[in-house]
Amino acid sequence: MCRNIKTLFNFDPPVTPEEVQAASLQFVRKITGFAKPSKANEVRFLAAADEIAGSAGRLLRSLETTAPPKNREVEAAKAKARAAARFGS
Repeated sequence: MCRNIKTLFNFDPPVTPEEVQAASLQFVRKITGFAKPSKANEVRFLAAADEIAGSAGRLLRSLETTAPPKNREVEAAKAKARAAARFGS
């Protein structure tokens, strides 16, 4: 659905509030269809992103796993390799 939203759970270093906020904003953009809301909708748009960021942050803090944390650089390299294979570049 939202290709630009990255997995945020179980990484070392842990997710930052800014990353959660960015993913939440991307989600709100996707479901509304607005890249940037009108002035009339801006307050509601940003409030929704803040609510989602709060919920997402609580979810990420509450999750448990026995898997070792993933390395951000390794995962980024894997994603880049997948994209190259998929899009041929």
